[in-house]
Amino acid sequence: MQILDIPSFCLYKNEFVSLIGPNGAGKSTLLLSLMGLMPRKSGRLSFQGEEIVSDADFLQLRRKMAMVLQEPLLFDSTIYDNVASGLKLRGMGRGDIRSRVMTYLERFNLADMAQRSARKLSGGEARRVSLARAFAVEPELIFFDEPFANLDPPTRQALTEDMDRIIRENGISAVLVTHDQSEALRMSDRIVVMNSGRLVQQGTPAAVMNHPVNEFVANFVGMETILEGEVVSNRYQQVAVAVCGQEIDTVGDAEPGENVYCCIRPENVSVSINSAPEKTSVRNLFPGTITEISSMGPFLKLQLDCGFHLTSYVTRESFTELALYEGRPVFASFKATSVHLIRRRAA
Repeated sequence: MQILDIPSFCLYKNEFVSLIGPNGAGKSTLLLSLMGLMPRKSGRLSFQGEEIVSDADFLQLRRKMAMVLQEPLLFDSTIYDNVASGLKLRGMGRGDIRSRVMTYLERFNLADMAQRSARKLSGGEARRVSLARAFAVEPELIFFDEPFANLDPPTRQALTEDMDRIIRENGISAVLVTHDQSEALRMSDRIVVMNSGRLVQQGTPAAVMNHPVNEFVANFVGMETILEGEVVSNRYQQVAVAVCGQEIDTVGDAEPGENVYCCIRPENVSVSINSAPEKTSVRNLFPGTITEISSMGPFLKLQLDCGFHLTSYVTRESFTELALYEGRPVFASFKATSVHLIRRRAA
C-alpha cells in the first residue's frame, strides 16, 4: 500500500519547515523517510546533491542528523549521561564531551540538574533534556515530531523560543511536525500542508494562511468564512461576486460566470454598531445580527447572519465597549483585499 505520494520534497540549508495537516496525513511518515528510517519501495533520497544508497551512506547521513520525538525516551541514567550519549557514539573525547554537554545544559537551564536522575523529571524538564541531547551533537539537520505536545502553554512557549534561537544561531536546517498552527506560523520559513500522503500546498506562512489553494486548505488553516458565489463582473481585477443575493467586492482574476469560494479570515472582519463613515477604504459593509458568541481566550468569536454567514473575532475590550450580545443588530465590514478567491471545481 502506498502511504506517501510526493513527487519531490526539498529542505534547504538554514531553512525551518513545518509540516501541518490532519491526523493520518503522512507527516510523521515523511519525517521518518527523510531520516532514512522508513523502508522505501521507490523514490530517491539525496543530501547536498549526493544520492543516499548504501547502508554506509545512511550511517554517514544520520551522523549529521538529530530527531526529537513527542515522548522524550530518555535513558535510565543522569541528565548528563543522556545529553552525552550521542557524543559518545560519535567517538568524541571525554573532555570535549564535558564541554559540549555543559554548554547545552546551560542553554536549556539544566546545568544545576546535571546529576539528577532522568526518571525524576517533570514533563517539561524531560523535553528540555531531549532537546539538549539532540542539539549537543550539533547536527546539520534536525527533525521534530510533535515535541511539545501536552505541555502547559508557558513551558511550551519557553521551549519553542529556546529551540528557535539555537536553530537560527547555529544555521541548522529543521523540519517540525506540529498540530499547533501558531507554532508553525511563529517559527517557520515555509509551511507544508499535507493530506492523505500528499503535499497539498507549501509556501511562506503568510501565503499558506492567506492564500489557500483549495477548500480543504482554507478550512484547515482557519478561513472560518467560506462562501459559495458566482463572479458577476471583473473590472481591472476588481471582482464582484454574487453571494446569497448580495455582492461582495474582491480582488482577483476570476472571470464573470465562474463559480468561486470567497474565503475570509475572522480577524479581518470588523464589527460596529453604526454604519461605517463615508471616508473609509472598506469596500464591503453589511448589516447583520449576532447569532452566537463563544470564547477564544483573549478574543470572542461572533457568528453573524448578514444574509450569508460571517465569523468575526473581537477583543474582550471591544466586546464590552460595543455592548454586544446575541441578537444584537450590527454592521460587519471587511476590505476587498481581505477576500481570497478560490475557483470551485465542477462536481
